[in-house]
Amino acid sequence: MAAPALSPVRPAPAGPTRRRRSGSRAERLAPLVLVAPAVLIIVGLRLWPLVLGVNFSFTGDGDRDGVMVGLDNYATLFSDPLFRTALRNVGLLVLLLPVAVAIPGLLATFIYLRVPGHRVYRGVYFFPAVLSPVIVGAIFTLLLAFDGPLNGLLGGLGIGPVDWLGDPGVAFFVVVAVHVWATFGMALVVFLAGFATLDQSLLDAARVDGASFPQTVRHVIVPSLKRTIQFVLVTTMIGMLTSMFGLLYVMTSGGPEGSTYLPEYYIWIQQGRLNQPALASAASTALFVIMLVVGLAQIAILRRAAGKED
Repeated sequence: MAAPALSPVRPAPAGPTRRRRSGSRAERLAPLVLVAPAVLIIVGLRLWPLVLGVNFSFTGDGDRDGVMVGLDNYATLFSDPLFRTALRNVGLLVLLLPVAVAIPGLLATFIYLRVPGHRVYRGVYFFPAVLSPVIVGAIFTLLLAFDGPLNGLLGGLGIGPVDWLGDPGVAFFVVVAVHVWATFGMALVVFLAGFATLDQSLLDAARVDGASFPQTVRHVIVPSLKRTIQFVLVTTMIGMLTSMFGLLYVMTSGGPEGSTYLPEYYIWIQQGRLNQPALASAASTALFVIMLVVGLAQIAILRRAAGKED
């Protein structure tokens, strides 16, 4: 008896499997396609100019334009008393940074706790952030003039006039104070956004336990807003280093005696007035390194402090 013929084995249709594979490949590529325009913009408009600027800082000015001069520009920078003054002022900004962050933080705390008039305060505190630095500088130049309203008020109280913008030991701190007044509204908004994530039960527990306001701030609010504080610290420091040009130009023009110089203003002087773009590029590179080091140091300190509290 003949054995029955075996029917040939047909391979399973590969259509659905291929579709699944092609679908998974498209899903993997979709995020890259969506991110690609932003990456190209960042590389083309941020990273590539940064690389060109760093490379340009190793070339010469004037007769040596385009000639590689190595570290000569950096040697010139650190031998310039004005640039050393600018670096000293950066150190003062780092020391004043906690105050610049604590002010909007405390005001945001008062608003979050709904002090009387908190809705009005929110708008009043943010209003200076929409003013141009030139306008702010012009207003405070008039207010702080030697014969201005502030000294007139001090004279009525029997206090001698102060040369707010003409005294080398006072002018820089005055400009920083005006900058903090003009910009802390944005940090205030960031802190209020951070308070939206705060667990209300922690505040209620602290209130039940009889914690004072300083204890509540130290043991409840600060640990809960550590990410927000990190963000505000870094952005405030960057703003101090890169956004005070308008105030410096209008209020002091780098004076008196160069005491209010910052790297940003020094860069403009070298490029805009002295026509030394290579030296200005070296100063820009130094400013970038300063911001990077200070920002990373702040984040590391805050993370270490948060780790100890945990």
